[in-house]
Amino acid sequence: MIDTHSHIYHKEFDADLDAVIERAKAAGVSHVLLPNIDLDSVERMHKLAELYPGYCLPMMGLHPCDVDAGWKQELDTLGELLHRGGYIAVGEVGLDKHWDLTFYDAQCDALAVQFGWALELNLPVSIHSRKATDEAMKIAEPFMAKGMKAVLHCFGGSAQQAERAIDMGFALGVGGVITYHNSNLAEILSACTPEALVLETDAPFLSPVPYRGKRNEPAYLKEINARLAAALGIEPEVCAAQTSTNARRIFGL
Repeated sequence: MIDTHSHIYHKEFDADLDAVIERAKAAGVSHVLLPNIDLDSVERMHKLAELYPGYCLPMMGLHPCDVDAGWKQELDTLGELLHRGGYIAVGEVGLDKHWDLTFYDAQCDALAVQFGWALELNLPVSIHSRKATDEAMKIAEPFMAKGMKAVLHCFGGSAQQAERAIDMGFALGVGGVITYHNSNLAEILSACTPEALVLETDAPFLSPVPYRGKRNEPAYLKEINARLAAALGIEPEVCAAQTSTNARRIFGL
């Protein structure tokens, strides 16, 4: 299994990071992909990637919730880092209409810039789209038409959005929400082609059942894979193999 979206450089893992990695490997996780958030997260992410080369693989981007008054300068700096190379994807980027709409227009501008970088550098994109999936797909559409590869991280949209996204060439990131009793995500994904799905944890957030309410970690990908497999009507081993094949194709592993 491949965890395509995990923030294990977060301070919550400082005390037991080695154990977290060992548990991930024991659970069958072959790679952990690290999306960046902002300038402050870069050093911690780089350090983790250096500690576990070839296992923890960094992305570079500016999270929409961190697009604020100084976003242009911050984005320029992150762009310089991205263009130096060594990153597996552009991410975590996107749109977020949940918390604050003050800089929503700037989020749209920042997203388009980073999509341009992805095309320029032939890198895939990890997209955050909270309450803004249609809007993110609209901005992405001309870039997808030119060959950009992208994952809708933590997909939580409707069946219609899932169908449209897959038709456009997106992959859907499947995380802990699929295990929640109050979610219809399993039903929505049951109608999707397995070739368009990848696994993720978003650790330390969104822990799957039976760990909900606790810190998430890559080892829990096993529970997410099992629930997705059940939704698709296939064996967990088949689901793990297919989603890993998808991740390898998208991220060039």
